Amino acid sequence: MIEWTRITSAIATALGTDPEAGRTQLLACWDGTGDGDHARRCVLAHYLADLEPELDAEVRWDERALAAFREVGDGELADVGIPSAAGLAPSLHLNLGDGYLRQGRVAEARAQLDAGLAARHLLPDDGYGRLIGGGLDRLAERVGAAERGSG
Repeated sequence: MIEWTRITSAIATALGTDPEAGRTQLLACWDGTGDGDHARRCVLAHYLADLEPELDAEVRWDERALAAFREVGDGELADVGIPSAAGLAPSLHLNLGDGYLRQGRVAEARAQLDAGLAARHLLPDDGYGRLIGGGLDRLAERVGAAERGSG
């Protein structure tokens, strides 16, 4: 089993000085996980999506992250600083909804937005919570505009 420290180190590299090296490290971590390792797969896919240059590949990673998340126990992400896994749901729905919208899949984007908004109360009252909440607000505006434009 891949250690969380290896995953967090790869994330730090990806978010820091060398995104491509971080992506390579995250992919190696992914290859070291099994189908039942939902917590690690959720986190890895969540970050790998953000490193994809191609929209379709980004959405596939976001879909993998959300699929794995559905099997994550509430305390299983504590090792990466997420005390309650439920608090990750709004971010996962935001990312997938954004990807769907950019693909022109407005109804699917709406479904992800609605799920993210329904989980918004799980966000912490801090900078992260405000960042994701603001992202949901902006996505709501964009989805609404797309719905109005298609009607």
